[in-house]
Amino acid sequence: MKEEECKVLLDSMKACPIDNTFKIIGKKFTVHILRNMTKLRQNRFNQFLDSVEGINPKTLSARLREMEKNGIIEKRVYAGTPVKIEYVVTKKGLALTPILESMAAFSMQYCAKDVFKDGKPRITREIYKSSEAT
Repeated sequence: MKEEECKVLLDSMKACPIDNTFKIIGKKFTVHILRNMTKLRQNRFNQFLDSVEGINPKTLSARLREMEKNGIIEKRVYAGTPVKIEYVVTKKGLALTPILESMAAFSMQYCAKDVFKDGKPRITREIYKSSEAT
């Protein structure tokens, strides 16, 4: 892109698109909840509470409300005793999946010592292959 075209593009922007995405998913635990919804198929409050390390009920409630407000999840309430509440990832939320996958791939490749017990880098295919075998 030419410098002139770049300037026109920047002049038309209100905010940095990367910063904007970070405002949506950058708060602590948001990506963990989204990961658990898309990869582990979790959709209930207590499932998140049990599986997201370090989260407490107050913070989880706040994150779920923020995610709903930002349009990346939808809250569904089912009548009954007790009332059943489930959270569903929206189309907008699913569009974040490649970002989460890229983040995971980056860490598996470049931060393997922090991610894997043996410290050896891996690619995503290897992880899915080993988890399917179990």
